[in-house]
Amino acid sequence: MVSLPLCVILQISPCCEIEVELMKNYNSKNDLNIDIEAVITSYNQGTMILEAVQSICNQTLLPQRIIIVDDGSTDKDSLAVLEDIQNNPCMPIPITIYFQENRGVSAARNAGISKAQSSMVLVLDGDDKLEAGYIEHVSKLLCDDPTMVIASSWMHTFGVLDAIVCPIGGNIVPFLSHNCCPATHILRKEIYEQCNGYDESMRSGFEDWDFFLSMLETTPEAHIGIVKKPLIHYRTAPASANIKSMDKRLELMRYIIEKHHHSYSNHMTNVLLDMESISSSRLFGWENEMIHSIKNNQELSESSNAFMKTPTYGDGGMASAVRIVSSGK
Repeated sequence: MVSLPLCVILQISPCCEIEVELMKNYNSKNDLNIDIEAVITSYNQGTMILEAVQSICNQTLLPQRIIIVDDGSTDKDSLAVLEDIQNNPCMPIPITIYFQENRGVSAARNAGISKAQSSMVLVLDGDDKLEAGYIEHVSKLLCDDPTMVIASSWMHTFGVLDAIVCPIGGNIVPFLSHNCCPATHILRKEIYEQCNGYDESMRSGFEDWDFFLSMLETTPEAHIGIVKKPLIHYRTAPASANIKSMDKRLELMRYIIEKHHHSYSNHMTNVLLDMESISSSRLFGWENEMIHSIKNNQELSESSNAFMKTPTYGDGGMASAVRIVSSGK
């Protein structure tokens, strides 16, 4: 068995007072009878999965059950942690753990969601965690608006990057140019079944973006809501799947565009304008950094010097270079 940190043992051990208190709180929280279960996916995540589970157990509004799907973990310590969770009789929420061969996160999410019996399902990666009010605030958006197919919140990143990330949600139009919702979200299972779930062939990333498009294509009124509070704690690391997927961004985008070609065709003008707006915003940001460096007599980077010698044409690059030079005069 893996040796767990003391703080973790106190949170989940069968005989501790903290857990007894959680059990008492469970009844009062569950009086609201929210029809939701949580699905957590896991793959060689060690004790991080405990943090994810505990963040759900600490919610102000508890789900009816937690379903953990382990996607073929091979690390002995990770498997021992899952065994400890599975054998713990005093968790404040019923927990079911399923083990499968490694088939990717899409297959793991599909497996978990398919086993849920609730009308709403919370999807959470095993290395992330939630603020205590996540389910209460996010599920309220869905309860208040029957045309909303998914809801989530802003994110607080931790690990390598400490920042607040603010996805905007919306209807299908903004999602065609870029992903506007975190991978952690609450979905309507009925709509999930209509769009056939996650694409299990997508094992290199962007599977959540593709899934959101599929959900938004189910009805013309479909949209995704976002609570404007950082209620998700999103773990960042240099070697994370999200970072690695950017190496294949164009390849993955081609797949998404071809798969959802009808939606892209119907909204082509807005898609191109949205992408141009994103590109211009990044160009202006770079331009302002270069102007700041020049005014403070700081040396420009090699790529910035190369840009000034041969600015791009037809995409606003030459105009940007003129503004940069003019700023120093």
